[in-house]
Amino acid sequence: MSEPRSPRLAVLIDADNASAKIADGLFEEIAKIGEASVRRIYGDFSHARSKSWADILSKHAIMPHQQFAYTTGKNASDIALVIDAMDLLHSGRFDGFCLVSSDSDFTALAARIREQGIDVYGFGEQKTPESFRQACRRFIYTENLREGPAESASAPASAKKPLQPPSKVVPLIKKAIAELESDDGWFPLGGVGTQLQNLNSDFDSRNYGFPKLSDLVRKTGA
Repeated sequence: MSEPRSPRLAVLIDADNASAKIADGLFEEIAKIGEASVRRIYGDFSHARSKSWADILSKHAIMPHQQFAYTTGKNASDIALVIDAMDLLHSGRFDGFCLVSSDSDFTALAARIREQGIDVYGFGEQKTPESFRQACRRFIYTENLREGPAESASAPASAKKPLQPPSKVVPLIKKAIAELESDDGWFPLGGVGTQLQNLNSDFDSRNYGFPKLSDLVRKTGA
């Protein structure tokens, strides 16, 4: 009996709104979801903001799509990414899309892909507008991703400061548990985690300083 196939994912990166420092952590996180069959990045690589990606494209087998900014106020990179995403969507070859950007302009794209029954995983900074975060099935903050070796080596060895205090998530955990059914009053942690992500697409125990949900629940006493 053959093993089940890993979900086939299309990874589309907005170089203008994503730091190259998170590339290693990004693909480690994506590997937990499925296979990154398509890896594309869009931007003007002659510009300082996107140029840092050029040095790591080969390491992660990312295909660059150069978009020159001929006119101010028009984001050619965003348009190219959306066009490619729709082409890939209609090919019917993918089980999910990973959209890497902190730009709310991709909200409609994420919603359109999900209308077709395809999962969308967003990756962006904590400043990402709520509209884009909630349009994704799951949204992962890039502040939680491991940075590249060069950046990690120069950084202090101390743990990262949580993006939010653990106490802030207690009401959400209680709501998730309240919406689950149980005959004996016990709830499997996996079910609680799934419900938390159903309620908030950007829920992640790492946001509160804990790598595991069990540690977060234990700390908060929820």
